[in-house]
Amino acid sequence: MICLRCGHCCKAFMVPIVDDPEKGVAKDNIMMHKGEGEPCKHLRGDKPGEYSCAIHDKEWYNGTPCFFYGQVEHGNQECRIGRYMLNILELGKCQVD
Repeated sequence: MICLRCGHCCKAFMVPIVDDPEKGVAKDNIMMHKGEGEPCKHLRGDKPGEYSCAIHDKEWYNGTPCFFYGQVEHGNQECRIGRYMLNILELGKCQVD
């Protein structure tokens, strides 16, 4: 899946995340991000479409609960949620190509 960096998942969803990036993926290093509009502590940036995650580039990221949670699409396809959210913000309506 190609994340479009809209920030929606990182703000709205209750997802398990790695607490301390220095420790990596470990049972005692997983916490629940509550969502409810609060940004995940690893979310960086201030503009939808330009957000980034502080842990996406870590070699262990593909083993995180967050990685598996977000894999809605198969293979190399844009995230449908991200496309929808960015279209709402940019166009004021939903238009999926």
